[in-house]
Amino acid sequence: MQTLTIQEYAATAGSVRVSDWVTVTQAMIDRFAEATGDHQFIHVDPERAAATPFGGTIAHGFLTLSLMPMLSDSAGMPQIRGLRMGVNYGGERVRFLTPVRSGSRVRGHFKLLAVTEKRPGQWQQTTEFTVEIEGQEKPALIAEWIGQIFIDTP
Repeated sequence: MQTLTIQEYAATAGSVRVSDWVTVTQAMIDRFAEATGDHQFIHVDPERAAATPFGGTIAHGFLTLSLMPMLSDSAGMPQIRGLRMGVNYGGERVRFLTPVRSGSRVRGHFKLLAVTEKRPGQWQQTTEFTVEIEGQEKPALIAEWIGQIFIDTP
């Protein structure tokens, strides 16, 4: 795995990394429903969901968004030298464009937009995150995601 200084990482702005494919299973959808309390039938009742325009159960939009860390892990993101931790800061322009049907395969596209120093040892990273559905032209979602990166300072 590639290891970069924060400055070297910032210089890769504009680069895109793509994850491995992941299958979104009904078991994943059901576990997400249990964790969040969102048991809307379009997610958890295959028989009723089959009668909707979706033709079957679909993943929660927030489940699809929450796949970001898993997909990121397989996208070959570089390690940052001296990294203490990274935390979510928030999202901009999050849009759920196409439902993810149970059994579909998805993968993440991560385009690094910017890395800026906020204060010594704290950097802000902005990434365009797109979830592609295998065989679909339109993505499942697109979001601009902001994270805070904390590194050891000399």
